[in-house]
Amino acid sequence: MAAPGAFPISAGARLIDARGKIVMPGGIDPHTHCLWPVVVPDGTPTLTQGPSVVGKAALFGGTTTIIDFTRWMHGKTVMGAIEERMADWTADGCPCDWALHTMVEGDLPPEIPGQLAEAIAAGHPTVKIFTTDITPSRKGRMVDFGDIWEVFQVLAKHGGLGVIHAEDNDIVMHMYAKLFREGRAGFENMAEVHNTLSEDLSFRRVLRLAEQVPGTALYMLHVSAANGVQAIREARARNLPVYGESLHQYMLYTSEDYKRPNGQMYHTYPSLKSQADQDALWRGAMDGSINCVATDELCCSLAVKTQGNRIDDTTGGNSGVEPRVAVMYSEMVGKRGFTLRQFVDAVSTNAAKVMGMYPRKGAIAPGADADICILDPALKRTVRAEVMHEADYSPWEGRTVDAWPAMTILRGKIMVEGDQWLGDMADGQWIHRSIPAEIRAGAAL
Repeated sequence: MAAPGAFPISAGARLIDARGKIVMPGGIDPHTHCLWPVVVPDGTPTLTQGPSVVGKAALFGGTTTIIDFTRWMHGKTVMGAIEERMADWTADGCPCDWALHTMVEGDLPPEIPGQLAEAIAAGHPTVKIFTTDITPSRKGRMVDFGDIWEVFQVLAKHGGLGVIHAEDNDIVMHMYAKLFREGRAGFENMAEVHNTLSEDLSFRRVLRLAEQVPGTALYMLHVSAANGVQAIREARARNLPVYGESLHQYMLYTSEDYKRPNGQMYHTYPSLKSQADQDALWRGAMDGSINCVATDELCCSLAVKTQGNRIDDTTGGNSGVEPRVAVMYSEMVGKRGFTLRQFVDAVSTNAAKVMGMYPRKGAIAPGADADICILDPALKRTVRAEVMHEADYSPWEGRTVDAWPAMTILRGKIMVEGDQWLGDMADGQWIHRSIPAEIRAGAAL
């Protein structure tokens, strides 16, 4: 850094000495679930923590933008559902910037594709689709392939991006029935239900369908298995616009961790897989088959997270948005030889590019939003839930990290400095997004 006075400093501005630190764009988590319904043991639904909590935790962890979901349900219009969701977010307050994917589910009425086109034009260009009901109790979540075909045509025509939870429903439901029949319904057997064959079959079927609708761009959510990585790698080798996301829990935990005390802490849907699958995820992150590392954030108490103990009732998601940047820096740069550029791409820049926010987000450049995380390698920490800002537990409890954010800046405003909160719950803004033509054409990241 040049000596103070080497650059003109405007009146009232502050000069920050970042010597010895890593100055990077603010993190972007493209997969969170705030104010999300979870059923508790007595059968009543409860909502997870909202953006006021999750957004603040994100900022303490160096993340300045999160992308959550609008859940369209039958009886509503797509834009009506989006407006309701945005009103809920505004009422709760989000101190970091945010955007929303549109989630559709079940048997889609014929008017829904046209309504999705309207949402894309309104700045909500990403559409989430399930190819499975996930559990037997969630009937109606899966979208059949005829309706997926119709949605893909809308995405291709209007410049959208498909955000896909891909598992083969036949395989998943067969394995639920099999394990129940065999008396092996404990959650520690989850990897047998949400298995690698399911990921392989569904990824390849979805990618084949997209290939038949030229211009369809896809973002494959929470890739968990070597089969998924390979399917994306092969699609990208054919220059198809396909991008891969994994989660930090898949990259650092395996199905063996289900056997640990409170092993539900490490679970999200699909399941954790084997060490060989985890190794394949890291290879995919190195060669560009995995482009983004997200959290599938679901901020709830330990009691709610561990309330289920069967393959069909274990709570998904994780409280992970705060330690994500520090954990991934330590694991990517500190332990596995990734460059700083590769790390920043995985936790920030690639999500900004794929999700239609670049260069406003994911960059430090003239005209960008001045979203900045200053990572300090001198702040080596052991992750402890009690000193973070999300929940009363952390799946990363006890893990030592090589750096921690010393400062987080949102659009030029210092939001967090050290352990001090300087932001406001009204500071976050909704981000209008548009998927760039080069991303829809399959540009390499």
